[in-house]
Amino acid sequence: MRFPVGLLLLAALASHLTAQGARWPEFRGPARDGHAHPADVPVRWNEKENVRWKVSIPGTAWSSPVVWDGQVWVTTASPKGHMMGVVAVDVVTGKKIHERLLIENEKPAEKNPLNSYASPTPVIEEGRVYVHFGSYGTACLDTRTGKTLWERSDLPCDHATGPGSSPILHGDLLIFHMDGRDVQYVVALDKKTGKTRWKTDRTIDLSKQAPDMRRAFSTPIVIDVDGAPRLISTGSQATYAYEPSTGKEVWRLYHKGFSQSSRPVLGDGLLFLNTGFVRPQLLAVRPGGKGDVTGKDAIAWTARRSVPTMPSPLFLDGRIYIVSDGGVASCLDAKTGKSLWRERIGGEHSASPIHAGGRIYFFDREGGTVVISPGPTFKKLAENRLDSGFMASAAVVGDAFIFRTKKHLYRIEKDPE
Repeated sequence: MRFPVGLLLLAALASHLTAQGARWPEFRGPARDGHAHPADVPVRWNEKENVRWKVSIPGTAWSSPVVWDGQVWVTTASPKGHMMGVVAVDVVTGKKIHERLLIENEKPAEKNPLNSYASPTPVIEEGRVYVHFGSYGTACLDTRTGKTLWERSDLPCDHATGPGSSPILHGDLLIFHMDGRDVQYVVALDKKTGKTRWKTDRTIDLSKQAPDMRRAFSTPIVIDVDGAPRLISTGSQATYAYEPSTGKEVWRLYHKGFSQSSRPVLGDGLLFLNTGFVRPQLLAVRPGGKGDVTGKDAIAWTARRSVPTMPSPLFLDGRIYIVSDGGVASCLDAKTGKSLWRERIGGEHSASPIHAGGRIYFFDREGGTVVISPGPTFKKLAENRLDSGFMASAAVVGDAFIFRTKKHLYRIEKDPE
């Protein structure tokens, strides 16, 4: 029996992706740091070159794609927030598998024009995907059927400019931030039932701050500190470490800044985090300590030039790479904060950089991508462009990028020779 070449190619692609795991389970990937597993991703592409598939996604949403064993999931929302839902596509073909409306809002709150009503990135694991729309609702769906297993819509927060912080999984907990202008807390739900396991209020007194300066949109990470897990959580005016199983605060570090949406990263024993508006700073923080560690040698160094409020930092081989919202890329020595290079690469940036295939990729809001070679000197390898811009961060599966632009979902991969 002879099979069509197209079917054989799809079967080969499916087998290749299965062998490589094909998993990008949350915002910034498997290690939560923007690093892909070894992958032969393309250096160049455009609307005609190296596009395996391209599918239109309805609505307006900036959540990043997550991938698990053959499925790509994104959340979406209507432009004015009256409807919120999910779309899942087949990673090999781009064919839609699920498309569901989850939430209807009669009177959604206002948001910032730069944000969307579906900006938090889902988190996915075997058989389940967890979607989060801030105070509008959180739900767990069966990835095979697309049916809702549980949902919550009773966790209040006035985001003021729309939701932004993404959830994470830790053990049997689903954890996320709720940092609004009215309340500020971190909450952990039982991932099987959706019931609240713990809820911890922020302890920094924000009562003297203007309401809009109490907001934050960062996504937490869990790290190991001297053999103990710590939930590192940046809110308005401070960063905290919690016991992730209980929500008990271990330490807090006061710093100015609010409305940040970048995610901390860990490298060479230091935490690297952005403080957000008004004047963003990049802090290198020693993650040990207890209680209030402000002014107690917790900060190893501070950088102030061309620091982003939205894109997250990338740690690689003893160096930190960042790109400012205004399109200035920088490389700093991770131990000292010394600037190694700073270059204007253009565009406005919200998406976080990706390290894949031995290269670093920066994505802008107009659809451009600048590809560089990592190292102590700036070396640009390529510039690429798609029809619409990047607000979401990329995923990598196998040797392919999964891009979400403002209008479409793409699989970008080298064309077969």
